[in-house]
Amino acid sequence: MLNPTSATFTLNTGAKIPAVGLGTWQSKPNEVREAVKVALQKGYRHIDTALAYENEEEVGQGIRDSGVPREEIWITTKLDNPWHHRVEEGITSSLKSLGVDYVDLYLMHWPSSTDPKDLKKHLPDWNFVKTWQELQKLPASGRVKNIGVSNFAIRNLEILLNDPSTKIVPAVNQIELHPNNPSPKLLEYCKAKGIHCTAYSCLGSTDSPLYKDAQLKALAEAKGKSVQQVLLKWGLQRGTSVIPKSVTASRIESNFELDGWELTDEEMTKLSSLPDRFKVCGDEWLPVKVFFGDDE
Repeated sequence: MLNPTSATFTLNTGAKIPAVGLGTWQSKPNEVREAVKVALQKGYRHIDTALAYENEEEVGQGIRDSGVPREEIWITTKLDNPWHHRVEEGITSSLKSLGVDYVDLYLMHWPSSTDPKDLKKHLPDWNFVKTWQELQKLPASGRVKNIGVSNFAIRNLEILLNDPSTKIVPAVNQIELHPNNPSPKLLEYCKAKGIHCTAYSCLGSTDSPLYKDAQLKALAEAKGKSVQQVLLKWGLQRGTSVIPKSVTASRIESNFELDGWELTDEEMTKLSSLPDRFKVCGDEWLPVKVFFGDDE
């Protein structure tokens, strides 16, 4: 992973997902269009969005503004929780908003089939296994090249993979990963099942406690790199793709300066051993529990 900006990871479908992408969660209106354009013009080739982010239309505009041909760009989007029983409508909505004929990766955003009439409730007659049954129909249509999941812990992956209706193993599990939420057991489990992991909130998100971590700051200083660059390199060297979010052109550029240097085994171990723990995204807002503390 010496030159990650041009590197890819091969999925269980044979498709190659770019190692570094631009995340767009929490990007404000009128900012994300420019961020996507800048990122693509800087060399990024992976853009991550979701129906729930309410920015797919702007992401699509940014892609077109960039002048980079569609076929050179990997687009990931996600099915929102209240759409679990309307997968066909969900993908149709996303494709229309993005202004594209297909997406490279379509993820079930959370293993929670939320009732659209009451977001505090779970649909009584539905679950994520049924959602996956519907998602499995999409690759044959050509409108979705690969399907996967997001925010799936080992327990829920076991349920999904052991169900007789599961014919397609998820290509990707997009999960929160950073040194204060390293999830080594979950990573190992996914690897054993042939599921690639993409790290979201790989910088610890806005006002991250990681930026104040003395060990991390000292390590970054010694390398002559920013804390963000070190965090991204840590994620990449663990075999995960990373999707740092930014809407600032200088940061988008800096987050892509990852070629030609590496972290030593000792530095990797040091970062993986940071004692503090926090999650950017918990499950308290969902009608069901999806995190079980089984990923360490």
